[in-house]
Amino acid sequence: MKNVSFIPGKIISIEEACRSVKTIRLLGKTIAFTNGCFDILHEGHIYSLSQAAREADYLVVGVNADKMVRQLKGPGRPVNNEHSRALILASLLMVDWVVVFEEETPLQLIKKIMPDVLVKGGDYTIETIVGAEEVIQHGGRVVVNPILEGFSTTNLIQKIREK
Repeated sequence: MKNVSFIPGKIISIEEACRSVKTIRLLGKTIAFTNGCFDILHEGHIYSLSQAAREADYLVVGVNADKMVRQLKGPGRPVNNEHSRALILASLLMVDWVVVFEEETPLQLIKKIMPDVLVKGGDYTIETIVGAEEVIQHGGRVVVNPILEGFSTTNLIQKIREK
């Protein structure tokens, strides 16, 4: 039997993330950051998170709080609450820490963590990525990973409703 008791401990507050990142940097390690709703985890998410994890020694994932998901995606979303979404992400091998953020964008979280690498999916450009300018000005870099075509939470929900 595997010891999985550490998984909930990977869900941390912004303050804990700042302390953890500071410790990791003292060890000469790098931090990547990505964010999203991650409402119904699918193969596209796994691909995107795997690509993000390759960019640095540690991966921090920002997760939109339920209130923001409703604003971004509309009524009926999120399907899974923020704790469930964070717990599922925390159970993934490639994810080191998960931080739920309440703001409309992850800008404040990005400014506090100041990752070495900011990673988003291919439906963004560097100009449209929140926090890109700040990370670049701080000496970091921004990576836009390609999207794995054919995978979308919105499309999954539509498919389920049609059955």
